[in-house]
Amino acid sequence: MNIVLLDPRQTQAETWTISSKRQVEHLHMHLAAKVGDTLKVGVRGASRYLTEIVDISEHTILLRPIQEEPVPAKLPVTLIVALPRPKVLRRLIMDAVTLGVEKLILIHSYRVDKSYWQSPFLQQIDHYITLGLEQAGDTIAPQIELYKRFKPFVEDVLPSFITPQNPAYVAHPYTEQKMPFAIDHSCTVIIGPEGGFIPYEVDLLIKNGCQAVSLGNRILRTETAIPYVLGRLFSTS
Repeated sequence: MNIVLLDPRQTQAETWTISSKRQVEHLHMHLAAKVGDTLKVGVRGASRYLTEIVDISEHTILLRPIQEEPVPAKLPVTLIVALPRPKVLRRLIMDAVTLGVEKLILIHSYRVDKSYWQSPFLQQIDHYITLGLEQAGDTIAPQIELYKRFKPFVEDVLPSFITPQNPAYVAHPYTEQKMPFAIDHSCTVIIGPEGGFIPYEVDLLIKNGCQAVSLGNRILRTETAIPYVLGRLFSTS
């Protein structure tokens, strides 16, 4: 936790209150927080601040804002991912939020087990977003969208994201064109399920404006491919 994320309702008075059991326990156990310490705090959906602890108890911590700080910039990317196994979903969402994607879309595909859409993990997405924001020191959550039908999404929704200035790249191991490196424009990135998209799905994506690109001759797991792709596309060196 590199920032304490508060609901705007917790910051309306002159002193702000941390009352979440998880956050208070973390500050007590891992930071040994005490009166007079400074603490980085974010207001969800708004700004980030340096604050000072003015009072502390077992269950609450009171803060005084000192100065506003800049919020990390987002990556100009829409990330589209075939819904992974539930245990992978938690890490995927946290990592995507921590890396700073603007929008995350989860879609169905042939190799996505239909039972994944019934997973209780999907009901906990907001919690995973919070953990990702706290890790990144961010306050602005990405947009999250879910589409349970592949063909209608690709034909009716996806084309609206694609322009010459905002191309869409679908990761595909069996193509010669390589994933671009260090781009200076926004884009959409599409990552398939375990086992990859089937040929029909790849063809439909290409037909609707996507470019199939290779990540190299290694087959990566979904949770490995995402940080690799985003690091490659938005490298600053």
